[in-house]
This record gives sequence, C-alpha cells and structure tokens, in this order.
Amino acid sequence: MTAHYDGFSALKFDRPAAGVLRITLDAPNLNAVDPQMHRELADVWPVIDRDQETRAVLVQGAGKAFSAGGTFDSIEAMTEDYAVRVRVMREAREMVYGVLDCSKPVVSAIHGPAVGAGLVIGMMADISVVGRTAKIVDGHTRLGVAAGDHAAICWPLLCGMAKAKYYLLTCETLTGEEAERIGLVSKCVDDGQVHEEALRVATNLAAGSVSAISWTKRSLNHWYRSAAPIFEASLGLEFLGFGGPEVQEGVGSHREKRRPDFETVATKNPLEL
Repeated sequence: MTAHYDGFSALKFDRPAAGVLRITLDAPNLNAVDPQMHRELADVWPVIDRDQETRAVLVQGAGKAFSAGGTFDSIEAMTEDYAVRVRVMREAREMVYGVLDCSKPVVSAIHGPAVGAGLVIGMMADISVVGRTAKIVDGHTRLGVAAGDHAAICWPLLCGMAKAKYYLLTCETLTGEEAERIGLVSKCVDDGQVHEEALRVATNLAAGSVSAISWTKRSLNHWYRSAAPIFEASLGLEFLGFGGPEVQEGVGSHREKRRPDFETVATKNPLEL
C-alpha cells in the first residue's frame, strides 16, 4: 500500500489509519538530515499529491527526537562546493513549496530536538503537535549563515515579528510549551501523547471533506505565497553565507562544542562589500 514510495529509501512510510500516510524520519544522530534524506524530503510532496490513497499526511521522528537538522558533513560539503550549494538550495526551496502546495493536509508530531532542515517540515506543516519539553531551535545564525530554509516565510506570520526576530537572531531554544504560548505551533501536549494526538488529528482530517479541507488549506496558504519574495531573499542570503568565512567558524565551534568566535573571521560588514 506504500508502493508509490519505494524509491524513497531514506524515509519510512506506513499507513496507521484509513487515508493517513505516516512519514517517519529515522536516521543516526537524532534523525539528522543527510543529503539523501534532504533530497527525498524535497521530492516526496508531488508524489503524495498524486497519491489517491492518501488524504492526510503525518510526519514524525523516530526515537528521542524529531530531527537534529543537517549533518555536519552535509554542511561542510556546501561550504566547499558551489554545485552542492546550488543543488541544496534548490531542494530547500522545493521542500517549502512542496508542503505549501501539497493538496493534502500535513500534520507534524514534534518531540525532542527539532532543528534546521528537519524543522522545516515541522513548522510548514498545516497543523503542528509538539511535546511540552520539545526543543525547537532555528540555529542558522549560530552556524554563521542567515536564517533561510523556511523561517522568513512563516515565523513572522505564526508568532509575530518581535518573537520571530528574537528567536531567529539569538538562536535561543523554545520549549514546546513556549512555542504554543507565542503561537508558533498549533498544539502542545504531554511528551508521551505527541504521536497519539497527532495521529488523532490526521485521522480526523482524513475522514473529512477532501475538497473543503484542501481548498481551505490552499486559500490560507496564499498568506505564505504573498511572502514568497521574502523567502527567496532569505534563502539566497543563507546560501551566499555558506560560501563565506563565518560558517567555517560556526561549523568548527559545533564540532568542538564551544561558543563561536565570529570576531576572528568577520573582517568587514558584509553590507559594505
């Protein structure tokens, strides 16, 4: 019943309820997103859109986390190779637009860490269910690149500009409870109830009016589409940063588990270049 997805080996698929397609991120290092998973998270949405058996999608992480974000090897490959940067930037764009344009409602079940590339699906989902102690971090500026991916297209709409700027500039961690309080996520539940509640929501959506739910999603997502130029600008600046000196310090500090020292590499304000 999941034969449509045989070509997606980095993702796990099953059907836990009638009309519900469940996608599980299951990889080493807290479901870190390697190049293959990144590519599949971009490519899978048109396939889902054409899947007549699927009326709702549930995305979750295996084990102790939703996703720890991109692997360090992936990030270093982008810093070293222009062609890799361009390819990953295209995938990042298609990942956001894929969830946005998919006619099926998407529910995310977020527990544990949710960071970087993995966070894209969690936040772009139509309904996000999080655990109280989930740890949501957009770590781009801590890495030394602009907050691209998905953040500029949705965070200001979800939680307001003041909170979006605070968390995207500082990279401070949000608990699931705080994320719900500021409106960044749809619903917060006890950690042990996240998958059960997300499945309940997805099952109810799958049992609802296909056209009414799909068209409501499409109408509401025009708010995001109106922000597409903002998203494109943030994405371009993020990947421009992957070719600069500060990301080298950002990656090095992560590997060495220390605070980054960007003063040693930032010789000039980039806006003056």
